Amino acid sequence: MTATPSTLFSLAQAPADLPVLVVGAGIMGAGIAQVAAQAGHPVMLFDVRDGAANQARDQLAATFDTLVAKQKLTAEAAAQTLARIQVVITLDSAARAHLVLEAIVEKLEAKRSLFQQLETVVSADCVLATNTSSISVTAIANGLHHPQRLVGMHFFNPVPLMKLVEVVSGLQTAPTVADGIAELSRAWGKTPVHARSTPGFIVNRIARPYYAETLALLQEQAASPSVLDACLRSVGFRMGPCELMDLIGHDTNFSVTSSVYEANFFDKRFVPSLVQAELVDGGLLGRKTGRGFYVYAPGAEKPGTVPDAPALTGLPPFSTLAVACTGPVADALHQRLAAKVPELGRLPDAGWVGLQVDAAQLRLTDGRTATELGSASAIDTAVFDWPTLTGPIEVLAWAPSARASDAWQAQAPLWLQALGFNPQRLADASGLVVARTLSMLVNEAADAVQQGVCSPAGADAAMKLGVNYPAGPFDWLARWGAPAVVQVLAALDATYRGERYRTSPWLQQRAALV
Repeated sequence: MTATPSTLFSLAQAPADLPVLVVGAGIMGAGIAQVAAQAGHPVMLFDVRDGAANQARDQLAATFDTLVAKQKLTAEAAAQTLARIQVVITLDSAARAHLVLEAIVEKLEAKRSLFQQLETVVSADCVLATNTSSISVTAIANGLHHPQRLVGMHFFNPVPLMKLVEVVSGLQTAPTVADGIAELSRAWGKTPVHARSTPGFIVNRIARPYYAETLALLQEQAASPSVLDACLRSVGFRMGPCELMDLIGHDTNFSVTSSVYEANFFDKRFVPSLVQAELVDGGLLGRKTGRGFYVYAPGAEKPGTVPDAPALTGLPPFSTLAVACTGPVADALHQRLAAKVPELGRLPDAGWVGLQVDAAQLRLTDGRTATELGSASAIDTAVFDWPTLTGPIEVLAWAPSARASDAWQAQAPLWLQALGFNPQRLADASGLVVARTLSMLVNEAADAVQQGVCSPAGADAAMKLGVNYPAGPFDWLARWGAPAVVQVLAALDATYRGERYRTSPWLQQRAALV
């Protein structure tokens, strides 16, 4: 008999009538059980580990007590929610379920075996969902009698707080099943984003460059972890890559990167880092071991801390000063300096953005190094990173040309201070920090869209809701423009050669249309 899983369409209207079985009582499974019970479902909680499900239920009871104490949940609602969660000791209970959600160990064979066992128990219209974060849904469904009813329902930790659910379709997942899970996610107060089952899905795939570019800069000794973190926090990221990897755990982060690399047939874009491998080999896994990129001990320096720039007592000496080019960044620079320099000029046709100070140039990075730009023009040159130009004083990476005079190397950061930045000197690395990181995030998202993994809106929603990015990759694309992003990627590719920085055809087409 062919399964026709249409029951999920009625879950939003009658949640109390449709029981859910959660298999796996770890952090994710317990969180899923909580969300389902709070939505009104009778929830069965199962774990093969003796006592694990009961322990998870006890922990949920303590969580509900805390929510009641904070007046975020009434005592009556807490009692009713807890009463809906029933611990079961065998998978035979799955016969009553209309939805089974799996949250067990991230191993293909374990998941595949579980679902094959469940198929002998569940009803024909029961939908099977996996919370896998990276394993192919198509591969998990291999061997099932009714693979069309298996779908990915990937929650993010902590489940009760995080809004995103990646609804992942394998090759044989029925569209009605994926749509039903999306509807169910909304009924549970989540925001679903449809994804095709490819390595990393949406979030774990698009997020790789956020870690990878910082790790590459660390390997080149371009800057310290604190400086790199501070630069990315200044453009709105809640945590810099180094402190975030310390929080996740380097063993976990390295494992995810390695699995995405392997699943993509060792595509150089996803190659793991020797810097992170050494931390893992040394047991320096981050917060959980007390040391990673940072030391976690009483009195230790806060991650991502850089000193404030010294007070600027006046502008550096100059004979002529002009803002180069037009556009939002050039206009903002002009506005910031105009009150201080009445004779400030404008070079609208310069072809680059920044300041012309006498014969010297302070240029917004286009991906090329300051040394490359200075060699071409035979003048003093320095480059600075992509800024947000909003909010308080912004930490900003900059680098001088290897040919720059000592005087210009001293003056360039003073001009950045005059523009309202806290300048942090880097080695003269292609694309600096923010420009190369954002460009690679955009590039990865563009490839995901071209390959049918998700839509542009889905990518933006996934990254903002799943990992708390300040904007989505296509938001950044709209701000900086496809030509600028493609130029940074081309410069990176010219510097490093190889496959890592190849530009997405989707992105190239957008740049050609401008």
